[in-house]
Amino acid sequence: MKRREGDGAASGSVLGEPSFGVPLGRAPRLPVASAIMHGMSRALLQRYVKVASRAAVEAGGLLARHIGRPRTVTTKRSAIDLVTEIDRASERLIYRILHRAEPAFGFLGEEQGERREAAECRWIVDPLDGTNNFVHGFPFFGVSIGLECDGAMAAGVIYDPLRRELFTASAGAGAFCNGRRIRVSATRRLAESLLSTGFSSKFLTQDQPYLNWFRKAQRNSHGVRRLGSTVISLASVACGRLEGFYEQDLWPWDLAAGLVLVQEAGGRVSDAGGRPVRLTAGQLVASNGHIHRELLRLLTLK
Repeated sequence: MKRREGDGAASGSVLGEPSFGVPLGRAPRLPVASAIMHGMSRALLQRYVKVASRAAVEAGGLLARHIGRPRTVTTKRSAIDLVTEIDRASERLIYRILHRAEPAFGFLGEEQGERREAAECRWIVDPLDGTNNFVHGFPFFGVSIGLECDGAMAAGVIYDPLRRELFTASAGAGAFCNGRRIRVSATRRLAESLLSTGFSSKFLTQDQPYLNWFRKAQRNSHGVRRLGSTVISLASVACGRLEGFYEQDLWPWDLAAGLVLVQEAGGRVSDAGGRPVRLTAGQLVASNGHIHRELLRLLTLK
């Protein structure tokens, strides 16, 4: 068993019922939004986490009922960038729940784009991350909902509907899985770490730096997994199952919720140069913090 950071840390129950109750706890000060912003109290922020949790679980139920058997499968940016009617139905369901709870908030979704761009706060939603897996019945995909206020991430929710794991985090309040506190792993060396990565739709025409990064990471760690879902990979870093994740050419909805989870679980996020992550830049290195410098050096080596 891996050791997690902190006393009494837990990785969350694998098949336990998701909990909308999000316990508050002590957490390190991390570079995400303040717990109180724009007059938003911590209690109000927790209310938004519960609303996002309800939306994610309801959407996840829809995904679980249709895994491996969508009626329509089409492509977007490339032949391996798939979309189904379930992606779109999931986003519509999430939008209805979130909009009903807070009509003033903006909304950025993978399938329907942005609404109310001038809003100070917006939801950033991936209604089905891992569509390719979903289409083939491969059980690694999830729902991701992040809340951004004034350009800083305030909260994040990721739901794995097949394992019924609900990951939640809000600024300054820690990270949880099904209501139990989670922490990143305590592994201190890259050589003893398990990593994850992903290849974007650009891989068909541009296989670098993906293959070079994969070769170096595989040789210098316990291994590299390609789960096919960025949000499940980031949740796995947050709860200590993985020590690190790296990828580029990501979209804001791939990153938003996972950034909060990893940081609130005690981990670190940056771009490949060690700089703060920008949602629009699409590059991410996430880790338990201990291996971050080693991982960055590995990715920047020629």
